[in-house]
Amino acid sequence: MVKLTLRDKETAQEAVRRFRKLVERSGIKKEIRIREFYEKPSETKRRARLRAERRARRDRMIGRR
Repeated sequence: MVKLTLRDKETAQEAVRRFRKLVERSGIKKEIRIREFYEKPSETKRRARLRAERRARRDRMIGRR
């Protein structure tokens, strides 16, 4: 949970900007996007496997140079 306490002489715009940064860093937005629609476990595993394959391919290409 993100908590924000107003600082002395802080405007509402500054507080909102700070709140947005806190939410972004905490990963809440990403979590909401992921949970927006149900995803079958097989799809989750498939996406993870594809992500790992891309990462491995990228690491091999960087290692050759």
